[in-house]
Formats: sequence, C-alpha cells, structure tokens
Amino acid sequence: MVTTALFVRLEAKPGKEEEVAGFLKSGLSIVQQEPATTAWFGLRLGPSTFGIFDAFPDEAGRQAHLTGRVAAALMEKAGDLLSQPPSIEKADVLAAKLSDRNVEKAA
Repeated sequence: MVTTALFVRLEAKPGKEEEVAGFLKSGLSIVQQEPATTAWFGLRLGPSTFGIFDAFPDEAGRQAHLTGRVAAALMEKAGDLLSQPPSIEKADVLAAKLSDRNVEKAA
C-alpha cells in the first residue's frame, strides 16, 4: 500500500531537453534499488517540461528517496540542465491501483 508521494516538475533549459529526458531514463535503474520506492515514473509533459511522480508506503520511504542517489544527482545537474530549480511537491495518496507486474519502458 502507498500512502505518500512526490510530484517533481522540471523545466529544461533551451537545448537541454534531450539531456533531461536521458537523465530521467537513467534514473530508473537507481530507483529500482530503493525498496521503499513503490512506484516511480519519469514523465515528459511538454516539449521542455518534465516530471517525476513517485509513491511510497510511508513518510520514511519518501524521506529515504529525497536523500537518495537520484535526488542527489538531480540537484547536482539542476544548474546545467534546468531553467529553474525543481518544483518538489509532497502529496498524500488517497487511492491507488498498482499491478503485481513491474512494467519498464526506456524508449
């Protein structure tokens, strides 16, 4: 069961859009090693707008993710790739449906 989540909005600098997309794709292998990250999605919301949605069983899992490797890498690269700092919103999950199958896509 998931109870907490994060939604992170990222705005790429002009000309850095594909680097941001690549960064998100590469993040999948890192979050697969986080047992408390129940769901993680790297999203493209528009030509230069990206997002990350992830969900956790509890606040401890969310905090572990926020202090983990993907968050550290994002903050390290933010100045080079993003036109503004990432917008990180905490959310409470009210309802969720998660499949027993893990689905990966790295296209």
